[in-house]
Amino acid sequence: MSVFKTSLLLLLWGLLGACQSPPEKGDEGGRPFDIRSLAKSDVDQVTELQLQFAMETLEGLTHKLYMRNPKEWRKAGLDDPEAAVARVFGPGRTGIYPELRGLRTVNAIRLAFEPGYQGDRVLAFAEGVRSMLVAAHNGKQRFYYTDELDPQKLYNAARNIEVAVWMLKSRRDADGALYLLTNETGGAVPNLSFERQFGQLIGLQDSTARIISASTNRRVKNVIMSVASMVFLPI
Repeated sequence: MSVFKTSLLLLLWGLLGACQSPPEKGDEGGRPFDIRSLAKSDVDQVTELQLQFAMETLEGLTHKLYMRNPKEWRKAGLDDPEAAVARVFGPGRTGIYPELRGLRTVNAIRLAFEPGYQGDRVLAFAEGVRSMLVAAHNGKQRFYYTDELDPQKLYNAARNIEVAVWMLKSRRDADGALYLLTNETGGAVPNLSFERQFGQLIGLQDSTARIISASTNRRVKNVIMSVASMVFLPI
């Protein structure tokens, strides 16, 4: 980042930072112009949209997990799965979950499959993945010229989601039951919607990693995952 670009960015923020103009007439359904978009590169805007889509996909997956595992949202004394989803993704989100013991990212994901854990396993899984995605984006969900992302972190996040999905499908309790149910394969028509949505989530991280890598000329070290090497990578 050059001194000129940094000075220009500071000037834009100082003069016009919070200003917004209403949408053009006849375009009420569009997105209002935000002067802060002038401080974004094309890569910043794409990264922001990719992360937004990833969060929307994860929110949908969380709702599906609660629908398949209703005992989990009931552990918190909530009225319905929608209220449980809102704890993680709603506008009133606090990010405070005593049952997670202060754990986030991959540590929260591991907690979802801990044999003696009595808390909401879907919450642990969803907040673990959500916070890991944010951590891979340097703790941010809005990006500007001054932000520099590491494509290796984004790549590692994609591989970590693969590990988390493997845990969903393989980790069982002492009675041999899965800790969390996902796909339904026993019916006449198997429901594999979880697989498709997790695939989307993984693909988003991989594509963002490639975009950042190409724009910064930073190479990504690929990791070959196998059942014998299903471990979380550092973020």
